[in-house]
Amino acid sequence: MNKALFLDRDGVINVEKDYLYKIKDFEFIDGIFDLCRYYQKLGFIIVVVTNQSGIDRGYYTKEDFDILTSWMVKEFSSNNINIKKVYYCSHHPKISGECSCRKPNPGMLLRASKELNIDLKNSIMIGDKERDVQAGINAGLTTTYLFDESNNVKTSKANKIVSKLEDIYSVNT
Repeated sequence: MNKALFLDRDGVINVEKDYLYKIKDFEFIDGIFDLCRYYQKLGFIIVVVTNQSGIDRGYYTKEDFDILTSWMVKEFSSNNINIKKVYYCSHHPKISGECSCRKPNPGMLLRASKELNIDLKNSIMIGDKERDVQAGINAGLTTTYLFDESNNVKTSKANKIVSKLEDIYSVNT
C-alpha cells in the first residue's frame, strides 16, 4: 500500500486568496516544493484534496478550476514533483446540500485511498483550517498538521513544517 502526503490547496500550496481560479493570481507558498520533494523521497505519493465551493457558488467554472489545476500540476512536475491526483469538492451545503466529500467529511481521502491504494493510517494530512485536519482524522489518519493561520507571512510556512513533520514522522515510524 502507498503512503500519501495529502495537501489542502489554498493556504498550503498557494497563498490564500478568496475563490482563486486565475493563474495570474496564483502564488506558491515558499518551501512547498521542498516539502513535497522531501516526502516524495521518503516514498509518499502527493495527493491534493481541496474544497472548491466557488464552483457551486458560480464564482468560477469547473473548466476554470481544471485549467488552473493543470497548470499547477505542471509547475510541480517542472520541480520534479509528481502530484498523483487532485481531488476536489465543488459543493456548498447551502446550495447543493450536504455531501460526503466536503471537508471536514473524509470523502475525498477515502476515495483517494480506494483509487490509489493508500494506507491512510500511515499517511499525513496538511491543511490550514481545522476542517482539513478533521477530514484527516475522520479518514483514519494518525498524523495531521495544521498550518498556523495566525502567521500571515506567506514565506516560510512550508519551510517551517519540514522539520516539524520530520520529527512527527520519525516518532510514528
